[in-house]
Amino acid sequence: MPGYGDSPPTEMVATVQGRVAFLDHVLQELGMRRPVLISPSMSGRFALPFLLEQGDRLAGFVPVAPVGTKDYTAEQYRRVQTPTLILYGDRDTSLGPQALQSLRHLPDHRVAVVPGAGHACYLDKPEDFHQALLGFLRQLK
Repeated sequence: MPGYGDSPPTEMVATVQGRVAFLDHVLQELGMRRPVLISPSMSGRFALPFLLEQGDRLAGFVPVAPVGTKDYTAEQYRRVQTPTLILYGDRDTSLGPQALQSLRHLPDHRVAVVPGAGHACYLDKPEDFHQALLGFLRQLK
């Protein structure tokens, strides 16, 4: 993600609107139409505002203990119609449950908790993570 890790900082992603525009640009460049957006941890700063503003462009949303969930209200989440799989590891005692408190207001959501996994549940228990993800993907239209 621009501005994180070893990537150079960029002015474009300094604002919420800039992050939405960046993600929109990436999806357009990749030619993706109605993708399922998987958003682990720090990517929540990009994915959550995109979901709230352009969620109708997504076939599904899979937040994996994302950051930034408290930045939005229950009412904002209730307006989203995108099918969502809220996913986190049961050993993630901070971001996973914190994200669930906010994301549970999404009207079309399911929750999957990966047993024996921490914050990066997709690394800790990849088979269980993928099983939950594939089950969700199969249910989408």
